[in-house]
Amino acid sequence: MEQNNIAKWGMILISLVLILILSMLASTAIGPVSIPLKGVFTALTNLNAQGTESIIISQIRLPRIILAALVGSALAVAGAAMQGLFKNPMADPYVIGISSGAAFGASIAIVVHLSVPVFAFLFAAGTAFLVYNIAKKNGRVPVETLLLSGIAVAAFFSAMTSLVMYLAGEDLHQIVFWLMGGLWGSDWGKVTVAAPFIFLGTIGIFVFSRDLNAMLLGEEHAQHLGIEVENVKKILLVLVSLITGIAVAVSGIIGFVGLIIPHIARLVVGPDHRILIPVSALIGAIFLVWADTLARTIISPTELPVGIITAFFGAPFFIYLLRRKRGNI
Repeated sequence: MEQNNIAKWGMILISLVLILILSMLASTAIGPVSIPLKGVFTALTNLNAQGTESIIISQIRLPRIILAALVGSALAVAGAAMQGLFKNPMADPYVIGISSGAAFGASIAIVVHLSVPVFAFLFAAGTAFLVYNIAKKNGRVPVETLLLSGIAVAAFFSAMTSLVMYLAGEDLHQIVFWLMGGLWGSDWGKVTVAAPFIFLGTIGIFVFSRDLNAMLLGEEHAQHLGIEVENVKKILLVLVSLITGIAVAVSGIIGFVGLIIPHIARLVVGPDHRILIPVSALIGAIFLVWADTLARTIISPTELPVGIITAFFGAPFFIYLLRRKRGNI
């Protein structure tokens, strides 16, 4: 049975990798300046070429598409981990206030003209530790308390972000656009900053796949299997904060990816986190690549924040989930 699963999982992963590669190639060709696939392949095989098409691909589209794939995979993996950790199908990286903290940090950075990625990441990590310590009781962190603490802290940081926006003056437009979520400022610098943290964080979460599987059956059951539940919670929160904070830092607030993609992945492979996490990463990458392609072409030459596109698809799916699972929530 296990060998059959491994063979099936392998085929699914290979198929998704191929779909992701084809999606990225297609997205590279699509834009205000349409580039034939032959031109795309020529540019990709010689990134230092100086032709117009090569410059458009190597300096504008390619880093943006790669960053979209990285951010999509990070948010999807973080959502899968949160839903497994909290045993709640409605959980996602935003539920414990990480994104709200990152948004507040980024808003401050925009107003005082400091590094947005650094401030967003630091505030995301700080928020995670704040929520964890508020929820801690007698050395343990009950999931229910953690969720409630996250909601309260998220509300606080959302209010503080609104205050910063009120006082922002000429920087208000930039803050609003950043909060909508978008990849228009993508460059190779952001890719090189985001990629190692997202890769390492995703691998770290994958290492705890078996622990998440055990925790789905209850914390007491997991403890009987020798799993140090509180340590696992703490480590997973740090890892989720890492990849979510970095994703938010380079792209702004992009909603629904961490919520809906893990559900789609479960429909494909089931609840086993050993396969759910990599499949979520790949589907999340594919989804955001195409969402961003729509965002930059649907009203060309102007572009929409990609957060609007993800909300357009994500909100109906979220309503569907609520109706489908309301008896179990």
